[in-house]
Amino acid sequence: MSAPAPVIIVGGGIAGLSAALAAAPAPVLLLARASGSRGAASALAQGGIAAAIAPGDSPQAHARDTCVAGCFHNDPGIVDLLTANAADAVRWLQAIGVAFDREPDGSLQFCREGGHDRARIVHAGGDATGAKVMEALVAAARAATHIERRADVDVDGLVLRDGHVCGVCVSNPDGTGEVLHGRVVVLATGGLGGLFAQTSNPADADGNGLALALAAGAQPRDLEFVQFHPTALALPGLHSLPLVTEALRGAGGRLLDADGASLMDGMHPLADLAPRDIVARRVWQACRNGGAWLDAHKLGTAFPQRFPTVFQACMNHGLDPRVQPIPVTPAAHFHMGGIAVDADGRSSLPGLYAVGEVACNGVHGANRLASNSLLEGVVFGRRLGALLRTLPDGGQPRGSSRMVRRKPSLDAAQLDYLRALMMQAMGPMRSGDTLRAALDDCTELAASGWQGELARALVEAALRRGESLGAHFRMDRESDVLAQGSSPSPAW
Repeated sequence: MSAPAPVIIVGGGIAGLSAALAAAPAPVLLLARASGSRGAASALAQGGIAAAIAPGDSPQAHARDTCVAGCFHNDPGIVDLLTANAADAVRWLQAIGVAFDREPDGSLQFCREGGHDRARIVHAGGDATGAKVMEALVAAARAATHIERRADVDVDGLVLRDGHVCGVCVSNPDGTGEVLHGRVVVLATGGLGGLFAQTSNPADADGNGLALALAAGAQPRDLEFVQFHPTALALPGLHSLPLVTEALRGAGGRLLDADGASLMDGMHPLADLAPRDIVARRVWQACRNGGAWLDAHKLGTAFPQRFPTVFQACMNHGLDPRVQPIPVTPAAHFHMGGIAVDADGRSSLPGLYAVGEVACNGVHGANRLASNSLLEGVVFGRRLGALLRTLPDGGQPRGSSRMVRRKPSLDAAQLDYLRALMMQAMGPMRSGDTLRAALDDCTELAASGWQGELARALVEAALRRGESLGAHFRMDRESDVLAQGSSPSPAW
């Protein structure tokens, strides 16, 4: 008797691991580019997890902040699913070993970040939340008998039979390739910050899963919305930049221009804690007029304990944030768009599911609220996993199938050019002329590699949206109300 076909999950970050664990007892084959938490953007996340569990808070208040940050481009029903399940997500993470930071009296410690009207963010290990959560998830996955993990493989194709996705094509470290069959395929491959010259993501967070889904004919959604974190450590010449967490501003840090004046006073009612798209544009402008800095020296001797990741990154580059302002710059951080999916992760292609940053179910709208990304991965990963465990095996594959593969990769010089192009045209501030010029270049690059094809799809989506909205800011539409940093405010 043959073994049952597994659920194939591509990606070893928080969303993929949460789905894999929740799929038990269905067999899962988890495929990742790197072993453990290496290479996963989730492990780099310094922000925490937003959850309305503090006294006086509510899922409705969390949902309101999520939609305000997203410029009400969000799907309200999906937002309600996220915020209503946040407390349960935190409890589940605690159950598998995540030790969230606590106050001296033993209660959970809540912090405030940009776009939130109150302190509702839980952290683990200060600014090392992503690493701590990944550590617990990886350990749980290794102990789970229903999960088989294969690392150091690259998924570069999908297998379709009668219009249904039923497997993947993989390239092994030794250069060999093989076809793996499964009952369904889940893409949990993360974002695409690696396509930009400056990113807070690992370099290989390059949109590979999204590109693969688009090549197979899956419908995309909201590709134009790319969030730039306003405060990455400004290190000229580096591609992947250390993040300077937003929680530093929640703890009293201030953004300053080259003259030492406040960047955000008078720009938004929340000042330094305004939604990320607004702060990122302001920092972007300052960087072109002498630079931008984050002054958090008031933390003093508490800095290394409260923000160990940022502290070490600064010290590694000769900066002591206890006494010096930190030079910062915007960096490509999170893709609100992706493969269009429903609340259960179903794409438009039967048999193909997506979850986490590669997917777009409408929860983030035009601009993600701080500390909703790890939450999204857990909530919708677990929701998808619950569905996966009910899917029938389907038996051994029969009949003819076809393979859809990505194009080869761009070479190093072409990729460097594309990253610079995307930073210029698809950065925090855009214009029709720059986007049209970039489209011509992307079309030329698309003939050589899949990254060019994906970049072209993003630029085309940006050109189709003529007005400014959230992270999509059109400098040639400055008269738009949204372009000035305001959000529409329908009755809630």
